[in-house]
Amino acid sequence: MPSSHSLRAKTRDRNNVLGRPEFMSLNQPLRGAGGSGPAETHRGGARRPGQIKHQASSSSQPSEEPTDSGDRRESAKMPEEDCMQLNPSFKGIAMNSLLAIDISLSKRMGVCAYASSSWGGCKSIVALLSLTGHGITWIIGTIVCLTRSNTLAGQEVLVNLLLALILDVMTVAGIQRLIKRKGPWEMTAGFLDYIAMDVYSFPAAHASRAAMVSKFLLSHLVLAVPLRILLVLWAFLVGVSRVLLGKHHLTDMACGFALGMLHFSLMESAWLSSSTCQTLISIGTLSWSPFS
Repeated sequence: MPSSHSLRAKTRDRNNVLGRPEFMSLNQPLRGAGGSGPAETHRGGARRPGQIKHQASSSSQPSEEPTDSGDRRESAKMPEEDCMQLNPSFKGIAMNSLLAIDISLSKRMGVCAYASSSWGGCKSIVALLSLTGHGITWIIGTIVCLTRSNTLAGQEVLVNLLLALILDVMTVAGIQRLIKRKGPWEMTAGFLDYIAMDVYSFPAAHASRAAMVSKFLLSHLVLAVPLRILLVLWAFLVGVSRVLLGKHHLTDMACGFALGMLHFSLMESAWLSSSTCQTLISIGTLSWSPFS
């Protein structure tokens, strides 16, 4: 029968299992990553892979802290314009929403853009209506009427109309070159469009010209009420025809109408007298003499 002394020794050894050499590392506090002395090497020889992994992760934490602090400093120094992009203003949101609505409605109204469109069968008629507002058409027609006019009043009106058309073509072409906005549909410009420098979408050149010409004729010609109504309706349909053909947006058409009214106001303020118009006609026909 074993003695009581041996039983107590076994019980003490069982309770003191953490004092064994293979478990000594569990009783030692963790040291820094740089502590790789002899004692550390001796004790770490029996460590488990989990403990080594834990120490490796703990040793990499100090190197990550400066990076996090650097990111905080960079975010604190973020420029104001970047903050505005992340938090756009109400004005920016409203403008982007209106542009999105404009593009969506313009694409839906482009029912004559292609032959396969929903109103593709009416494309030729709509294109013919659009041609009545083309700059080349009006400039050639005005020159023909000017050569056949025999009255001074008629020549005065036609010369001022010709100058207004040239002003409209040059101004619209300059704005289009400056903004370079594409149309709602990817379409190539025609030959006449290249001649009139009507390549881009904003503003609508046909709408500007139709508004200016209609206002000009209403102000300087005596027309009956039905003809005046038809003239205004023609100007509106010319602007809409460009949207139906997929050439312009709705905002392009609206800005074109406004620009045409501005051109009319400028031409009225700089109206040329009859004598000045006769001088220009003489220069144009090469019959002008400075000594006459």
